[in-house]
Amino acid sequence: MNDTELLADRFEEHRGHLKAVAYRMLGSLAEAEDAVQEAWLKLSRSDAGDIENLGGWLTTVVGRVCLDMLRSRTRRHEEPLDDTFVPDPVIRPLSTIDPEQEVLQADSVGLALLVVLETLEPAERIAFVLHDMFAVPFDDIAPIVERSSAATRQLASRARRRVRGATPSAEPDLGRQRQVLDAFMAASRAGDFEALLAVLDPDVVLRADSGPLVRGVAASKVVRGAKPVAEQALLFRQFAQDTQLALVLVNGTVGVLNAPEGKPQSVMGVTIADGRITEMYILADPERLGRLDLTGLDD
Repeated sequence: MNDTELLADRFEEHRGHLKAVAYRMLGSLAEAEDAVQEAWLKLSRSDAGDIENLGGWLTTVVGRVCLDMLRSRTRRHEEPLDDTFVPDPVIRPLSTIDPEQEVLQADSVGLALLVVLETLEPAERIAFVLHDMFAVPFDDIAPIVERSSAATRQLASRARRRVRGATPSAEPDLGRQRQVLDAFMAASRAGDFEALLAVLDPDVVLRADSGPLVRGVAASKVVRGAKPVAEQALLFRQFAQDTQLALVLVNGTVGVLNAPEGKPQSVMGVTIADGRITEMYILADPERLGRLDLTGLDD
């Protein structure tokens, strides 16, 4: 085995961690993969013998790459992403929960948190993700965001306050999550409006992201309040009759995948608290759905 192959093997040991870092920073699985690949290219062009802590070095490189990508994204959009945006979901079988794979694939990052992270400035997001989620010291983050350590600490603190204020509380027990979601699906199939209201929080928020090309009744939308959300559920009740609907893990919580003949048409993640659904996130963008990893869902 030559030096390049040895270096590639060492890099692969860190790939899962690096993808988890990049996914939290970018909210996009495809962009996260691009960031990890860019880190490999930078490593392959460097003198690896001079790198004392390869994992730390790679995490720093991914941080810089992600910061550039976030800044580029900001420059491309004159207006911030609207409220209908739903980050790329990570989907896993409900019956198979592998803690190690959960860390590597970032399953534990809820969609609600990723939505809030999208509202942060690029430097805030980098500082918060690296420090609060991966315990990277501020002294190591400061050169990435081109700030002093004290200023970097302030970036993370400001981001932390926004995250705490906007991230809803959630039911951690998968069994209870499933009970609530089963009740919602049963009420949708039966067309039972009152049963839907009983399982929806009065202030529930539905975000449906169908992408920029879908128009009409299926277009992207934000719906607020139990009655309007229940009406939406009844409007699309025919989809709830589809035998291809399956309960899955969506970013570590129970959700629903609609994939007739293995082709995903929509993915729904939810936030559940006190026995009711408080947040609903539906991704129905055909282009983004086509890039999802559904490995293992047919097992």
